[in-house]
Amino acid sequence: MVSWSGHIVPVIVTIAVWFFATGLIAWLDNRDRSTFPRSLVLGGIAGVAGLLLILQSAQTVSVWAVYLSFAGALLVWSWHELAFLTGAVAGPRRETCPVGSSGLKRFSHASAAVIHHEIALAVTALLLLAITWNAPNQIGTIAFLLLFVLRLSAKLNMFAGVPNMSTDILPPHLEYLKSYFGPNRFTWLLGATLISSIALASWLGALALGSQEGSAEMVGASLLFALAALGVIEHLFFALPFRDGALWGWALPARMVGRKSMIEEGVT
Repeated sequence: MVSWSGHIVPVIVTIAVWFFATGLIAWLDNRDRSTFPRSLVLGGIAGVAGLLLILQSAQTVSVWAVYLSFAGALLVWSWHELAFLTGAVAGPRRETCPVGSSGLKRFSHASAAVIHHEIALAVTALLLLAITWNAPNQIGTIAFLLLFVLRLSAKLNMFAGVPNMSTDILPPHLEYLKSYFGPNRFTWLLGATLISSIALASWLGALALGSQEGSAEMVGASLLFALAALGVIEHLFFALPFRDGALWGWALPARMVGRKSMIEEGVT
């Protein structure tokens, strides 16, 4: 039986936080670059606060502890996203992919463009695993790991090529990353990713439905289900004619949205 507090509220909370947090990060990363240092400092404070939330709630099994741990993971993740999209933590390669690159050479160039970010995420994941090892509440760590896997999958799919490469929220200073994207096509990787992510979301949904009414386990499984379901939607966007600017246009500078619309319509 579907529970309002155990199933519906956690899903609504996750979607709302995802929507507004993504919009806030898009707004910060598309502002003048002179504002980036202050944004990074504030993001760093939020990230440290997130780590403390995960650490403090790890030894408590309650509904509120689960929410706090989950919120901590989102704060830490947002910190990493802000660092990446400002260009502070991306990779040593800050230029377009050389024309004619293919195979392992192209993969090497693409990896060099984002490797610092991937290493930072991996180190953070290991840190979270270490501080919550054998802890009764590991929702924050699991949520971060889930986000890490979903984001890595998204990057690999963009490298291989997807039918719809929507990049409206990518800031101008990272435009060179588009040169590492694959051609517009539906690949076996995207198909396998969609099947796997749907299976994962279904499994988490089943866990949530099968948990004890009103329990922390029910809330935790529902939060993770919502996160996995958003991952499914993100990968579906790769296959459908959808532009991310339709959701987060309110967070982007009007001049940028207008310029991209003109380019798409063929206006010079």
